[in-house]
Amino acid sequence: MRPRVFLAVLLTALFGLTACAGKDAVTAGAGTFDFVSPGGKTEIFYDPPATRGTIGKLAGPDLMNDGKTVSLSDFDGKVVVLNLWGQWCGPCRGEADQLEKVYDATKDSGVAFLGVNVRDPQKDKAQDFVVDRKVGYPSIWDPAMRTVIAFGAHFPASVIPVTLVLDRQHRVAAVFLKALTVEDLQPVVERLAKE
Repeated sequence: MRPRVFLAVLLTALFGLTACAGKDAVTAGAGTFDFVSPGGKTEIFYDPPATRGTIGKLAGPDLMNDGKTVSLSDFDGKVVVLNLWGQWCGPCRGEADQLEKVYDATKDSGVAFLGVNVRDPQKDKAQDFVVDRKVGYPSIWDPAMRTVIAFGAHFPASVIPVTLVLDRQHRVAAVFLKALTVEDLQPVVERLAKE
């Protein structure tokens, strides 16, 4: 009897996972990035470039445009600042204008920004955040946080906000596990844009 119960539970779990993945599901394939935060650091840099790993495939529904998908591959050849945020997150509110300033200052030098809105089941609240703070770059809407799968097995899913800075080959060059200021982010982004 126990093997049948186990099989029934296993099949139910597999069916549930399959049912959750619809056409709007965020996709993530395997990457080579292996996150490590030595000594609990909140700023981690991966240098030289040969030591950098890649995250998995990342795509999902565009927060502001129904029916449109945003993908990391939309920004091939660009440095990408990838920011996980939520409208409910105080530090995210505090860093939004700082991120926008760096975006405005660097977008013409081959730099793109991509937000990933997480844990916001009410899409309209997240959209209000973008409009109110005049965020000019796209965000993936991912209330279930499936995107974190693309970041690697050891990535801390409980940390929000978090920002990954990817070089032009989309290798992880820096990870920030804190709210950012222009002074934190812009020098890193400008250095990577010159690589």
